[in-house]
Amino acid sequence: MPGPRPTTEPSADAGGSSVSPTGPALVGLAHGSRDAAGTRAVEQLLELVGTSGGVDARTAFLDLAEPDLTTTAAALVAAGHRSAVVVPLLFTVAFHATVDVPEAVAEATAATGLEIVLSDILGTGADTLELVGASLARSAVPAQHDVLLYAVGSSNAAANDAVHDLAARLDRQRPGRVRAAFATTDPRTAAVLPELGDPVALLPLFLSPGLLLRPLAALADERGWALLPPLGDLAAPLVLRRHAQARQRSGLR
Repeated sequence: MPGPRPTTEPSADAGGSSVSPTGPALVGLAHGSRDAAGTRAVEQLLELVGTSGGVDARTAFLDLAEPDLTTTAAALVAAGHRSAVVVPLLFTVAFHATVDVPEAVAEATAATGLEIVLSDILGTGADTLELVGASLARSAVPAQHDVLLYAVGSSNAAANDAVHDLAARLDRQRPGRVRAAFATTDPRTAAVLPELGDPVALLPLFLSPGLLLRPLAALADERGWALLPPLGDLAAPLVLRRHAQARQRSGLR
């Protein structure tokens, strides 16, 4: 059962927001990056989630950055929480979502006693389609311009297929063509560009900057194309939606 609200303001340890919680905490669990700017962008996203949603929102990382989920869970327990919803900040059901995330949740639960409910990933559904559309609108990309949707990529073919499907659905909404390419698997950007015209808007399916976006930045500089920023703060409503859905499904109050 969820515990009482803390009697004091929760600290900002482990990337937490400074708002008073109104229910189970929210932990945004990201992959992690060696790029400090990427870590800070995730922290900023969770700060926005916390302030806009009125929830104690914290960050945790699977790898390459700190804190890990067990550290964040311990900070929540110290702040008076007994339950939290972990929202994996992932767009596809690949190895991290199916193996790393459940393992991290099990370890954090065993180490701290925090009741953890795992939400769905961000995914590539209708709300993520709205998210990438909002990114194009924010950058004022003309509707007739072609778009390259750039994702990390996976050894899991189904995960990559989900990104291609997202690109196809976005393609049906725009006069300009939309194609997907990946940073770590085929098809790579060079293989997809012949299908697109000039100019191309480069749209990362990333929440934060990182090393994998550097080749895309170099391409933008070389061609004079628009490189859209990572989705970042635009994803705050989606993260809050996953938190609310998990609370409703689990009965957490």
